[in-house]
Amino acid sequence: MGNAVKLIAWLVLPIAGLVALGALAIWLFQALMGVLVYLLVGIAVAAGGAYLYQKAKRAVGPGTRTRMRLDAAAETYRQRNH
Repeated sequence: MGNAVKLIAWLVLPIAGLVALGALAIWLFQALMGVLVYLLVGIAVAAGGAYLYQKAKRAVGPGTRTRMRLDAAAETYRQRNH
């Protein structure tokens, strides 16, 4: 009877260990992928914000049609209020 218990222990314990190790590896992989997804979304949002900022900055830069219209409107406003 003692040998049967040892045989079962030697067969079952390594399998149980592998199952536990596999479950831990899957959990760790999912956690790392989750962090990676959050990191990629953060990078995309930051890059999109920088792109929009540069595009808006370029649109109202000196010499652009929008800048000239804004300056003309400001000048008209100043003339009306004086």
